[in-house]
Amino acid sequence: MLPPDHPPVPRPKIGVLLMNLGTPDAPDPKSVKRYLREFLSDRRVIEIPALLWQPILRGIILNTRPKKSAHAYSLVWRDDGSPLAAITRAQAVALKDAFGPGVMVDWAMRYGRPAIVDQVKAMKAAGCERILLAPLYPQYCAATTATANDRAFAHLATLRWQPAIRTLPPYYDEALYIDALKTQLEAQFAALDFEPEAVVASFHGMPQRTLELGDPYHCHCRKTARLLAEAMKDTLNGRELLVAFQSRFGRAKWLEPATDTVLEALPGRGIRKVAILAPGFSADCIETLEELAIRGRESFEGAGGTHFAYLPCLNDSDVGIAMLRGLIERELQGWLP
Repeated sequence: MLPPDHPPVPRPKIGVLLMNLGTPDAPDPKSVKRYLREFLSDRRVIEIPALLWQPILRGIILNTRPKKSAHAYSLVWRDDGSPLAAITRAQAVALKDAFGPGVMVDWAMRYGRPAIVDQVKAMKAAGCERILLAPLYPQYCAATTATANDRAFAHLATLRWQPAIRTLPPYYDEALYIDALKTQLEAQFAALDFEPEAVVASFHGMPQRTLELGDPYHCHCRKTARLLAEAMKDTLNGRELLVAFQSRFGRAKWLEPATDTVLEALPGRGIRKVAILAPGFSADCIETLEELAIRGRESFEGAGGTHFAYLPCLNDSDVGIAMLRGLIERELQGWLP
């Protein structure tokens, strides 16, 4: 029994926080500028000394890029907002009751809103004494997985009474993930009105320097592609699963081959029908819906391609949610009653 003057104490709960990269609040230059300022000021993302980088960011990039990026966002913006935010929200809603009444599932963005710190605060206030941080990145990268966890850890460092914390490991080679991709892709291939002559798996790019410094991201992407190709051997029917890396930025050398270069070269090799997928993304976003589905198509058809199909991510599909539920349930073992 608590004494009469004791503050209210909520019933102990477990929290699961789905975390993804982030998005501006609206597809306009002002919102995009605010988002890019936070994103491109992260030392995990831009590993150039701040004294050198910040003048470039504030003097050039934030005065030129927001308008262009806002236009790109406007091409894919949905009635319910940014695709990435809307899909991540839908994933959290789909998992809301998956683990029993004592488990609270919510979502957050590393950059933008809802912020990771705000969601951790809300979970703590709701009585979550144990929290699973779940970065939704299949392949580990310091610029994605680590910085999302960093943001939560930085807030925890300010608390007197911290919740117990676990983090969802990267799942690039998990059978649940590979099987989910295989199941969805087989259905997507069956629905196409043409037979692809090549299949491209496009992962988000990173500077080559990150690989040389020991980041496992490149290796994780390659292993995902290899396992997926093995699982889809019958569907691919002798076609190679081509691996490429998108979203190059700046003058540094990036992981290769570049997605746009691969797409533009295929017609010259007699390949005019292509399907492209993005297995490194847990939810469709500007990088998939604009960069691949729109600009990728333009690059391919401009080089002579005739048939192009972008195959959506797992998103909040039944198979995608079942995969996330399985991964999270395993990480909650010992915590669930």
